[in-house]
Amino acid sequence: MRLAVVGHIEWVQFLAVDQLPRPGAIGHALRSLEEPAGGGAVVAVQMARLTQQPVQFFTALGRDAVGEACVQRLQALGLELHVAWRDAPTRRGLSLVDPGGDRAITVIGDRLSPSLSDPLPWEDLADCDGLFVTAADAPLLRACRASKVLAATPRVRLPVLQEAAVPLDALIGSGLDPGEAVDPTQLTPAPRALIRTEGAAGGHSVPGGRYDAAPLPGPLVESYGCGDSFAAGVVTGLAAQRSLADSIRLGAQCGAACATRFGPYG
Repeated sequence: MRLAVVGHIEWVQFLAVDQLPRPGAIGHALRSLEEPAGGGAVVAVQMARLTQQPVQFFTALGRDAVGEACVQRLQALGLELHVAWRDAPTRRGLSLVDPGGDRAITVIGDRLSPSLSDPLPWEDLADCDGLFVTAADAPLLRACRASKVLAATPRVRLPVLQEAAVPLDALIGSGLDPGEAVDPTQLTPAPRALIRTEGAAGGHSVPGGRYDAAPLPGPLVESYGCGDSFAAGVVTGLAAQRSLADSIRLGAQCGAACATRFGPYG
């Protein structure tokens, strides 16, 4: 099974803190980690772990030391990278989590997104059994439809989804994040499945209705990457020709496992 992701990367510093920042207060970091993360990277790594096969990742990075570090780390995690190099700096981020699992994220810089005009091996998209998109322009999203199964996050942004006007097999996003709220009537054609996650409450799928979250396989650590891990499981299941319900269950298991790790990869 051949899987791929088209999307973005953020180099993220993860800090476990004694308390989330408050005005005038000084907090302390109890644990720290730096990883190439962001939706595209997390989905691709989770796919590679599920299939035990290399996953192609089409992305854009800045021509800087951070961009080079992203490539080295993600290759070590089982990805085959195709990078459009930019003169802009690679986006960075800071993710803080307190002892109760609450978190706050700050991103630094613009999101770098691949484009169909980038000289990357886009012809490989037609060989994909499953493809997930987190960042692209409209022409690239249309080219992604060559994959047998195509899913995307609303973070691709509504104007891009509307301009591309491609039939998505699934649109997968957070039902709790206003930035991922999309009315399916705004899209023509409408996605074949619309899946909204709600953290520990499970989520809702059309078709299908409500679904439950999977039990955590260990203590809760943090929620960074849980939604992206869920999306990876769903797309992998659909690419393997599982039913939508079975694919959602696989996604829920991936999201639950991610919640027991510090950082998205453990």
